[in-house]
Amino acid sequence: MRIVIAPDKFKGSLSAAQVARRIEAGLAAAIPGVVCTRVPMADGGEGTVDAALAAGFSPLSVFVTGPTGGRVEAVLGLRGEEAVVEMAAASGLDLLPGGVKDALGATSRGTGELIRAALDAGATTITLGVGGSASTDGGAGLLRGLGAEVFDRDGGPLAEGGGALAWAARLDLSGLDSRLAGTRFVLAADVDNPLTGERGAAAVFGPQKGASPEQVAVLDDALGTWARVVGQALGAAAEEASGLPGAGAAGGVGYAALAVLGATRRPGVEVVAELVGLSAAVEGADAVITGEGSLDSQSLGGKTPTGVANAARAAGVPVYAVCGRTTLGEAAWREAGFADVLPLSGLEPDPVRSMERAGELVQQIGEELGRVLAGTPHNSEKHLIEEDA
Repeated sequence: MRIVIAPDKFKGSLSAAQVARRIEAGLAAAIPGVVCTRVPMADGGEGTVDAALAAGFSPLSVFVTGPTGGRVEAVLGLRGEEAVVEMAAASGLDLLPGGVKDALGATSRGTGELIRAALDAGATTITLGVGGSASTDGGAGLLRGLGAEVFDRDGGPLAEGGGALAWAARLDLSGLDSRLAGTRFVLAADVDNPLTGERGAAAVFGPQKGASPEQVAVLDDALGTWARVVGQALGAAAEEASGLPGAGAAGGVGYAALAVLGATRRPGVEVVAELVGLSAAVEGADAVITGEGSLDSQSLGGKTPTGVANAARAAGVPVYAVCGRTTLGEAAWREAGFADVLPLSGLEPDPVRSMERAGELVQQIGEELGRVLAGTPHNSEKHLIEEDA
């Protein structure tokens, strides 16, 4: 029996690779001689580089500017002339000192510096995963990390952060790294939000980054100013790109990637699936097991479990989901293609204890699922599925 294990991380508890190893250990205890293929996954956000490294990319560690200006160490993945850059590694919420959010001042500069490091390493194709960002600066910081300059109304250098964009007056791209012209960019982003407006970067994602309602309004206006400045530098099409699906991703880094770097936006889980060779891995398997920390309605909108389920369905292989908890009823997860959903909450209802014991609980579920797949006697107490409230 060959089983493919392709989970995302359980945020706050286990990395995708740790989840996969625990499931494998459980399966091995229940199915003698089972062959497991571990394919740690991600959806373009945190864990994307880890997935690439598990698939054979080599790590490159560099020091870059963090979201509030301090130096942070970030890792990107390299394979030949292909690189995977994860915004969360350079400009992510998890990098904020003391966890204190800076909605107006956080910058994406470090992500630009990370891209430049990939160019220095010879990359000509760069996948940019943009989940988990701390900034709402329209990608102005990213462009400055690549050599561009932004000036305020007085002609001086513009301060970092999305709030300062209200005073942006001129974008100078003459110093932009010349190697970018020969580089192909893929923007791995699930969201289709535009840069501004009620579905824009500030309105939808600003509160997650600490923005008050008043700050959301400031940021939205500032992003509009920024789009006009970019348009003045590159032409009307660049300004109009602010309305493209994905321009609002990662606080507007999506806009800079689309309008200035010429990136192509693709769903993150599809991009990662190609990087790790998921389709080839699931072909001919007896079962596929995926999962993430919380399986909910957002999961059905293009997150890792759904992407893995789609690949399994295309190969005619049954797919199972292991998760910390789920808010989906059985009808919803069956419609999404899952043969069964097994939450840790069915074994440990206390969420704090469930997260603390996540490793052993995942392994226990792996063993019980292994007994089901092998057709051997197993614990008849079915895992409880949390129904919709």
